[in-house]
Amino acid sequence: MYTNPVAQSKETISKMLENAFVKCGFELPDGDIEVSPTKDATHGDFASNVAMKASKKLGKNPREIASALCENLDIEDSYVSKVEIAGPGFINFFLSDKYYSDVVKAAVTEGADYGKNDTGAGKKVMVEFVSANPTGPMHMGNARGGIVGDTLSTVLSYSGYDVTREFYVNDAGNQVDILGKCLSVRYIQHFKGEDAAEFPEDGYHGNDVKVIAADYAAEHGDSLLEADAEVMAKELVTYALNRNIAKMQSDLKKYKIVYDNWFYESTLHVSGFVADTVEFLRQKGALYEKEGALWFKATDFGCDKDEVLVKANGFYTYYAVDIAYHRNKFETRGFDMVIDVLGADHHGHTLRFPAVLDALGIDKSKLRFVLIQLVRLMQGGEVVRMSKRTGKVISLADLLDEIPVDAARFFFDYKVADSAMDFDLDLAVKQNSENPVYYVQYAHARICSIIKNLEAEGVVAKDISDVDLSLLSANEERELIKLIASFPDEILTAAEMLEPTRISRYCTSVGAAFHKFYGACYVRNENEALMQARLALCLAAKQVIRNSLDIINIDAPEKM
Repeated sequence: MYTNPVAQSKETISKMLENAFVKCGFELPDGDIEVSPTKDATHGDFASNVAMKASKKLGKNPREIASALCENLDIEDSYVSKVEIAGPGFINFFLSDKYYSDVVKAAVTEGADYGKNDTGAGKKVMVEFVSANPTGPMHMGNARGGIVGDTLSTVLSYSGYDVTREFYVNDAGNQVDILGKCLSVRYIQHFKGEDAAEFPEDGYHGNDVKVIAADYAAEHGDSLLEADAEVMAKELVTYALNRNIAKMQSDLKKYKIVYDNWFYESTLHVSGFVADTVEFLRQKGALYEKEGALWFKATDFGCDKDEVLVKANGFYTYYAVDIAYHRNKFETRGFDMVIDVLGADHHGHTLRFPAVLDALGIDKSKLRFVLIQLVRLMQGGEVVRMSKRTGKVISLADLLDEIPVDAARFFFDYKVADSAMDFDLDLAVKQNSENPVYYVQYAHARICSIIKNLEAEGVVAKDISDVDLSLLSANEERELIKLIASFPDEILTAAEMLEPTRISRYCTSVGAAFHKFYGACYVRNENEALMQARLALCLAAKQVIRNSLDIINIDAPEKM
């Protein structure tokens, strides 16, 4: 069983209070008994407002209730050393030296497993993220979504889920048809000049389309000039998609993102699964015809308007294909939960898809969403819109040419996904404490240096069971231990709330607490017992920093 000091303490204290209610003959308040960590150490380690919550029901003053509960609390043989009543009726709980000692022991002995939990119980979860259109390079929104999706996947793995990372490749449909037309025009223009063919108004005007057409011409010559338009477009699209997808995979690998599966939209069409899904909905009575098109009765399932699935020309809409894709996730591949990481402009998706899952007979609570807000790149206090190298909108590849991968990953994981963010390029390359990723990595390297220097003097960490950890009583030591204790709960909460950005903020707090502890408490000490206790605390802090950085897939250097 994995250790979660915070969750286990809250559960224990809650049970103590429940038993005290029974001893007092008081009726229990409605709902759970809330126990929360305190922000101020003078108010203890945990507090409960249960006396105030029960006041109205019991018809008594909250402090009177709190006093009676405290008199009947059984704290013997527990981590609670004392209780106090504060303010209008809060009950504050102070934890014993043994609690703090056991936290350090757990972090050291569980090592790489410290922080994990088995909440997921092996349930199959798919996290689909990035899924950028393969008609062009990945942009900043994809860069941010990539880190959020990748880190979330690891957080869920730490919480006992069987996680699959998936990239959905839009290699079919209207955008691919447009790409084929654009490539064909650029290919013809390459040989015959700009006036030889008119470029589509709604086409992809980026230089990358020209480059792909020119490269194909360099490799294959003018062999397609006499070909049928459909054959030309298909050949050029195949060439472009293979090239673009390979580039995406290469860029993402450099970004430390490796997918378990690349799922191609075209397989849904070839297998007939899109047609089968539309027919399935028709048989369920969820579709109707209007003006030659086939519509989904979305308003019957809570949406404000109905949606077209098959156009009058017989073509499937993007929505229809995406419905088939989600049905494939649940029914064909049997995922217990599916998480879509999407740009904020896909907010409508979060309304339409629960409706269609209802229509398909799939539990809509199994589909969850994480929305990613926009990113602004800043340099010199100004917004950066164009790549210095290409003169185009900055892509993921451009970003990784400018800053270290670890900085990119940490910065994108630092701010809550559904809030817009400014990415400071100047800050990301700084090698000082202003840069949060450097600050955290330096804390890890500093601990490694402390351990190495002590070993050089013949001081080796004792077995944790032989160390008197009760000596760790300074405020700086206790604050650091509290943060170490909260690590498993941070992971649990991050998984429940689908908020992986908690992890980078958490390890920044640990880094700050360690630097503060190191400045106030000398590890190298003439008191052998105290030196061993502080060395153990260093090992525990090192472990949670290492585990945190592992979750974000960032290096934990041993020297800097």
